[in-house]
This record gives sequence, structure tokens and C-alpha cells, in this order.
Amino acid sequence: MKVTPTIIRHELIGLRAKVIRSSHKGYIGISGEVVDETRNTIVILHKGEKKVVVKEVATFHFTMPNSTVVEVDGRAIVGRPEDRLKRRVKRLW
Repeated sequence: MKVTPTIIRHELIGLRAKVIRSSHKGYIGISGEVVDETRNTIVILHKGEKKVVVKEVATFHFTMPNSTVVEVDGRAIVGRPEDRLKRRVKRLW
């Protein structure tokens, strides 16, 4: 699982996501398709229900269209989707 600046700039809506770590115990294990994204949250369709997950407190596994699984710290994707494209990415790896 290699994190590159392109995943941070990638459109997340439509990708499969799973919360693997979180300081909020209720978020761990939520998985499904990302149906919406705001500045601070991601909405995941989990077992027919929309679950809202705060980005800053969670670590996600995103499954890309080519079946690659990428681990992303939620703090790296905080911000409006359109503003993430403009932001310079500080290398954390």
C-alpha cells in the first residue's frame, strides 16, 4: 500500500472505503462505497445505511478502480475536495 500525492488529489466518491483505525471506536469497521464528501466528513454507504465518518480521526483503506488498496490517514484528506487539488502535499512517507 503506497500512498502518493495522487491519491490525496483523487476523487473519492464512488471508491470502496473501509475505516481501519479511528480514535472513535464506533467508526472502526465501517466499509462500503463513498457516496458523499464534505470538508470534514466522508459519507459511506454501509449495509444500506449512510454512515458519516469524520476524516480527521480515522484512517481509511480505499480500493482504487484497478483493485489497488491504498491506506490514507484522514488528516491528509481534510478539506473541500476542490481545494485538495490546489494544495501542496507534505511528504509523510
